[in-house]
Amino acid sequence: MVNDTISDILTRIRNANLVKSQTVSIPLTRISQKISVILEKEGFIESFQIFPSDEIALRLKYKGREKKPCITNLKRISKPGLRIYANHKEIPKILGGMGIVILSTSQGIMTDREARFYGIGGEILCSIW
Repeated sequence: MVNDTISDILTRIRNANLVKSQTVSIPLTRISQKISVILEKEGFIESFQIFPSDEIALRLKYKGREKKPCITNLKRISKPGLRIYANHKEIPKILGGMGIVILSTSQGIMTDREARFYGIGGEILCSIW
């Protein structure tokens, strides 16, 4: 039983990047499914596939001959012990807009750009660059 599923997802992706694995499996939850869609849409992973055994297989993306990972850093911001909230004006920009922040809003899980566009804030889940 994992208490913090988002931290578990980020740690699995981080560990798979360190050993330059092509795929990584994460448990199937609604949050992990939404995060997978965002990562694919933003170009951080190649694709993902949902299996009936309650798993999602992420196909990680690498650049160049030396297989440099596209995901340089994953950081959990809002933790179960200390939740971090921000309105649409206070949402941080990561690397001047090169990275993304994933938020949990009243309209669902979305990136910082989408939240600023719709003018809604929420809980800042994690940052990826």
